Amino acid sequence: MSRSLVIKVTAGADAAERCNQAFTVAAAGVAAGADVSLWLTGESAWFALPGRAAEFELPHAAPLGELLAGVLAGGRVTLCTQCAKRRDIGPDDVLDGVRIAGAPAFVEEALREDAQALVY
Repeated sequence: MSRSLVIKVTAGADAAERCNQAFTVAAAGVAAGADVSLWLTGESAWFALPGRAAEFELPHAAPLGELLAGVLAGGRVTLCTQCAKRRDIGPDDVLDGVRIAGAPAFVEEALREDAQALVY
């Protein structure tokens, strides 16, 4: 698969189905061989912290911790700079493999040739 998939998730436990859908699509993209970049923004920023995805529950949905682990193993996960600062999250706080970056990096990824950007 040659297209890249850039997914921005803005929801957390406040909109559980939308949040889980974003992680599910990201993990499915990795499984399909796509170049996947998952951006954690807004309330989903908390899932960049160890243990937080494992606390998330949604009936009849794949566990968020497993989905996140799959994306970290085969894709990229980025925490929004401003979202991190607003929540007092620093680089030493996040899971291994999660980077913190801002809007210019998101725009660069989303505007690449053959990129598909989705926002949840």
